[in-house]
Amino acid sequence: MNNIGKIGIIVTLIVAVAIVMVIKQVNTENGVPEEYLPAQLTGKGLPVLIDIGAETCIPCKLMAPILKELKAELQGDIDVHFLDMDKYPALAKEYRINIKPTQIFYDANGKEKFRHDGFYSKEDILAKLKELKLLTTE
Repeated sequence: MNNIGKIGIIVTLIVAVAIVMVIKQVNTENGVPEEYLPAQLTGKGLPVLIDIGAETCIPCKLMAPILKELKAELQGDIDVHFLDMDKYPALAKEYRINIKPTQIFYDANGKEKFRHDGFYSKEDILAKLKELKLLTTE
């Protein structure tokens, strides 16, 4: 292979890497991965509970098993997500978070219905889901 061919391959690789970097930057320009944005998590036909906290905060650690149980028990009825602000500090701005953890409840169309700051017990979450008519099964 001659030098012109080698240079062509190198230029092509550099352009491909640059394109990937630009695409990645556009998706995370606000510091939040695209899959964590409200539009990606809500409005898909199911109500959604998003808990935004950090693996390092005590109330968040207490919430972790509750969220795991709710995710398993309510599968198919409600989507449950945990988003870690330690990994992505920009979540605070994106979701207007003042206190960790914060739970945000969305209806099936992606409209925010309620938010709660701090620890939230499983019983209280289930009661709120029923009160908001986001959970119809027992």
